[in-house]
Amino acid sequence: MKLVVGISGATGAIYGIRILEVLHNLKVETHLVISDAGKRTVELETDYNIKAIENLASEVHNIKNIGASISSGSFKIDGMIIAPCSMKSLSAIANSYNENLLVRSADVTLKERRKLILVVRETPFHLGHLELMIKVAKMGGVILPPMPAYYNLPKTIDDIINQTVGKVLDQFDLEHNLFTRWEGSELPEQDQCKKSASIKIV
Repeated sequence: MKLVVGISGATGAIYGIRILEVLHNLKVETHLVISDAGKRTVELETDYNIKAIENLASEVHNIKNIGASISSGSFKIDGMIIAPCSMKSLSAIANSYNENLLVRSADVTLKERRKLILVVRETPFHLGHLELMIKVAKMGGVILPPMPAYYNLPKTIDDIINQTVGKVLDQFDLEHNLFTRWEGSELPEQDQCKKSASIKIV
């Protein structure tokens, strides 16, 4: 498998880093693009240095190199992930404003009908944000904001991060054990009785 991973300048840089770490361990070929704002966010939010992050990728591309391999649809990939995805990057993707390699690669992913996953980061959303997400979804993109589940009883921030990362990997059918999957729950006995009692025979 071959994936493009983008890190843009929204809070939540750790999502992109963790995705790279897991894909590296899974021996997935990755092509990394980090925006300048993304690099700044990494420095502000984490203890990672950019070189260490770049070393997790199979190949690193300069965001200004619009002629890089991943800028062309003839360069075959299985999909692209932008985590986190800033509203600026979302807006550019929604409007095919290919001002840099990150957005151009996302645009190519969409036009070639390959899977594009956007881990959008902002809260609350205003109407403009929502309309941009709808626009990208109509183009075939997958909007996957980091919304943690609590049925698996997370104990640490890592547990919360890994659950979102696992949901991203699920989009590409990549096997992992980053979170506990829901397997159903039986109703308490008294609730079952109430449910039975509410059934009317007609």
